[in-house]
Amino acid sequence: MIDLPLSALEVSIVEAGTTPADALANCHRAAQELSRLGYHRLWFAEHHHSPAIGAFPPVLLTAHTAATTPGIRLGSGGVLAPNHAPITVAEQFATLAALHPGRIDLGIGRGPGTFHEPTARALRRGADPTTDDEYHRDVAATLDFLLDVALGELPEPWLLASSDAGAELAAELGLPLAFAHHIRPDNTLAALERYRKAFRPSRWAESPRVLVCVETVCADTEERAAELARPMDVIKAGLLQGQGETAFPTPAAAAHHRFTEQEEAALAAFLSHQARGTRDSVEAALTKIVESTGADELMLVTPVHGIADRVRSFALVRDLAGPEALRRASAS
Repeated sequence: MIDLPLSALEVSIVEAGTTPADALANCHRAAQELSRLGYHRLWFAEHHHSPAIGAFPPVLLTAHTAATTPGIRLGSGGVLAPNHAPITVAEQFATLAALHPGRIDLGIGRGPGTFHEPTARALRRGADPTTDDEYHRDVAATLDFLLDVALGELPEPWLLASSDAGAELAAELGLPLAFAHHIRPDNTLAALERYRKAFRPSRWAESPRVLVCVETVCADTEERAAELARPMDVIKAGLLQGQGETAFPTPAAAAHHRFTEQEEAALAAFLSHQARGTRDSVEAALTKIVESTGADELMLVTPVHGIADRVRSFALVRDLAGPEALRRASAS
């Protein structure tokens, strides 16, 4: 059993042959099903100018879902600080927290959310990429503005990271840390160690809190899980080789894709740190990650083609949850 809270990350896949409006409808259906299944929280990621992922602002998805889906905690995973004025982020999420007390999270990240340079510059209003010092100031300013504009209960802030630097910033500011194991698994253990050693208690967290996000695809057979995951493998192979994003292919199109030996090696190395297969395989993989990281919570990202198969994967993993996860989900 996986006896700690289970949460989910929604990346708003625009599947081949569908429209962004279809992707929005799928986001809503997934949220309803995740709430019904008892998942602890659902976060929405920020992306821009991607052929595979919808450019849907996390704050809008959070607001819509909070108004139409009961129970589950909701928020950004994350809103990307370089793209927004800190006071605007604070006002938006403070308002959401007042409208939906006890349900809103503010996950803050650094990346531009795009591989398209003109889009990245447009988001920054023509400015150069943010520096470490600028990012630090933006996160700190967002937290300060949250206190200034609070309308009652505050949103729960988290810092998203995939490196030592992000982990150290979370420790310095006393924030819970959401680590992108699904992006940079080689960095996970060293970054978490630095976070825990350097953590300074704050009004946001008295002690270190770690959420680990894992790419997870669960199906009734190993073959079916591999089939469902292959479209993302096609995209990821390009990203691992430093190429840009491509459209999210159908499973049939992905089945005809041929990986190079270099791509297969890179994918195998990455996937050895994720969770894929039947319930037994996924349980073993997630248990290993929990034991090695000491995670307080797992967040699953399931980038598969077809909302029914995505929801089915979440349901299969939810069956692995132990009594503590059930208690926490019920309490929330």
